[in-house]
Amino acid sequence: MVIAAQENGAAPDSARTFPEGFLWGSATASYQIEGAASEDGRTPSIWDTYARTPGRVRNGDTGDIATDHYHRWREDVALMADLGLGAYRFSLAWPRIQPTGRGPAVQKGLDFYRRLVDELLDKGIKPVATLYHWDLPQELEDAGGWPERATAERFAEYAALAADALGDRVKTWTTLNEPWCSAFLGYGSGVHAPGRTDPVAALRAAHHLNLGHGLAVQALRDRIPAASECAVTLNIHQVRPLTGSAADADAVRRIDALANRVFTGPMLRGSYPEDLLKDTAGLTDWSFVREGDLQQIHQPLDLLGVNYYTPTVVSEADDSGTHASDGHGRSDHSPWPGAGRVAFHQPSGDTTAMGWAVDPTGLYDVLRRLASDFPELPLVITENGAAFDDYADPAGQVNDPDRIAYLRGHLAAVHQAVVDGADVRGYFLWSLLDNFEWAHGYGKRFGAVYVDYPTGTRIPKASARWYSEVARTGVLPGA
Repeated sequence: MVIAAQENGAAPDSARTFPEGFLWGSATASYQIEGAASEDGRTPSIWDTYARTPGRVRNGDTGDIATDHYHRWREDVALMADLGLGAYRFSLAWPRIQPTGRGPAVQKGLDFYRRLVDELLDKGIKPVATLYHWDLPQELEDAGGWPERATAERFAEYAALAADALGDRVKTWTTLNEPWCSAFLGYGSGVHAPGRTDPVAALRAAHHLNLGHGLAVQALRDRIPAASECAVTLNIHQVRPLTGSAADADAVRRIDALANRVFTGPMLRGSYPEDLLKDTAGLTDWSFVREGDLQQIHQPLDLLGVNYYTPTVVSEADDSGTHASDGHGRSDHSPWPGAGRVAFHQPSGDTTAMGWAVDPTGLYDVLRRLASDFPELPLVITENGAAFDDYADPAGQVNDPDRIAYLRGHLAAVHQAVVDGADVRGYFLWSLLDNFEWAHGYGKRFGAVYVDYPTGTRIPKASARWYSEVARTGVLPGA
């Protein structure tokens, strides 16, 4: 399904006021910022193992130190307060809390998050916790990882430990961040940890991530106050056809099934899409979906987190197999099992340092689609941002006008979606800090705050000050 953007993508270029109570924040992920990879009982995650494997990550970079947030968290919270942020979305490191993925929690690991949450609350910043942002304990991967049902069961046990420790203070919980990446980049194309390239394992992983989500929601509900919120964050792909042909429309349908509906179907409707099952029948009979699984997965949610960066343009390919140039890393293996003959195309227009097209209309379309498909479910933009080639000038300033333009355009698209009826409750800028950008290592800077990696020095960029003013006033200025 493709919903056309409003002409020009947004309202006229003048100041726009967001609804009262709209939540303004920023986001990070544990492996990308924490460092302290072997301190206080933490054991390796799949990303530790992947990053330490030669050839996997640019320049051999790892998250061993990252931005040293584990030791500089108080400084980072002070930065958030100085910027006037109302919320901070962070992820818990599973191997810091439960190093083997089994058994009791390590209190030193939980204490780190207790201190962080207390400091956020003291500064008037709402903590929003994500249980899983890709750092699976390596021991669970050694036992089979997400393709195995046991991992979903262990995830629910971990969710219970986190809720018992933090549920009195954290009022908004997210189960998974971008399970599409975990399943299809981790087990399909291999460009993310754990680096496996098995299309059936990728589909099995998708199901067990869905199941883990449902079991975790139940574990959270059993432990957190009734007024607290449960959510999941999906990177909804805005998939567009290259041409108006029927073949290209079918390519959109196939990619949409694997990118979006493989998660929204079971999580939000209680069923897998029939066309997805048919498309992948040559790979698997889906017998790993057991009786009762869909009921376990389909749990009531309070919010749906939406991550968006760029649209996806596809067509029917003239040769067999999907093309690897789909914006998700170079690989000889496809992250699209069962999609058949699909080609991916670079959208027109300006691009970020990631090579991703800058197109706010894609965000508008995603929000309008979700508002139409799931009208009772409030939405939050849990990630949106851009990497550019930022640097500190001789005066120690970091000017990033391209990021300001990116944010202005995308926030205008969010505002227009709200005006047109989408129930969007908040926006989290990705990212608070420059950080370890997965297989790109430290070569891509997404942060509103510049990090000098050798010293750890933080320098708010011009975009951070610009975003701070929007967050404080709730008003998006015109260009």
